[in-house]
Amino acid sequence: MRKFTLLSALALLLVTAFIAGASDIKSISFTFKNADPVIFDHNFHLSKYNNNCKICHNAIFNLKKHKRYTMAEMEKTKSCGACHTGMNAFSVASEKDCTRCHKGSPRDVSYAIKGLGATVFSHSKHIAKTGGACKGCHSGKAITKAKGVTMAEMEKGRACGSCHNGKRAFDVSANCDRCHNGLKPKDVTFGLKGVPSATFSHSFHLQAYKCSDCHTKTFPYRALVGKATMEDMYKGNSCGSCHNGKDAFAATGDCGKCHKGLKPGKITFKTEGGEATFSHEFHLQSYKCADCHTKVFPFKAGKLKATMSDMESGNSCGACHNKGKDAFPVQGDCEKCHKM
Repeated sequence: MRKFTLLSALALLLVTAFIAGASDIKSISFTFKNADPVIFDHNFHLSKYNNNCKICHNAIFNLKKHKRYTMAEMEKTKSCGACHTGMNAFSVASEKDCTRCHKGSPRDVSYAIKGLGATVFSHSKHIAKTGGACKGCHSGKAITKAKGVTMAEMEKGRACGSCHNGKRAFDVSANCDRCHNGLKPKDVTFGLKGVPSATFSHSFHLQAYKCSDCHTKTFPYRALVGKATMEDMYKGNSCGSCHNGKDAFAATGDCGKCHKGLKPGKITFKTEGGEATFSHEFHLQSYKCADCHTKVFPFKAGKLKATMSDMESGNSCGACHNKGKDAFPVQGDCEKCHKM
């Protein structure tokens, strides 16, 4: 009898020590970059489950593996979501219950963007617009899994573009300064082989046009996504969509307006009758670029090869060298062009 009493006292002492130890277990703080921490209260949960630690450890939370779970994972019964399903406890998927764990007000989020400064997302403004509907964005799809999303991807409905589509909210395309405060786009310089670089001035064009006039139907946001040739522009693509001789000076013929200090070189044609050289410098004393480009000659050298017979019919050089009317004829004065 005495032995049984001693064992009972020892068991009671162990249980008492366990309960006392359990009451001293600290709360756990889960920190977030842009919001106040979420506090998990051990004592509160132990009081709900008769101090039975095994309900969570290690069945739900493995003490050896410190893994952080997303809300999307919790909604699939991982982590806190194992109990917070709406049956045993309030559901982690219930939008009205977000503030039961997430106390305080979420902070603004600043995105540093190379060349454009910072873009600030205001939680307070968006929460006021949506009436506190956090899950409109934090659904595991729209925002929370979107990292490093480009403007082109937003235009297809990703990240901010899931709402900013011109229907639910202002469109992400062309409304640049509504998010990029103090936006001053830099000039874009196009380095070209054989001719001076061409510089596109955003500041100059923004005096007459809006971002939406060019972006993104004519130009993607990323510089140099697919280079356009002068021939492309002549067909109305790229800069040629405005520089068509009607809305702005034509992309053809006014080369020096974009290519500052342009001095086209000589072009040498190797023929059976010896080399023939075309001097841009000599011809520009009497003619303009537009007189030849691009109705007579494409901009790309060597693209249009013409025979002497073609020239005698008025093609290529024969458009001007036309039997002595505008210039000496192509037939009969061979040595003027060909080094015999």
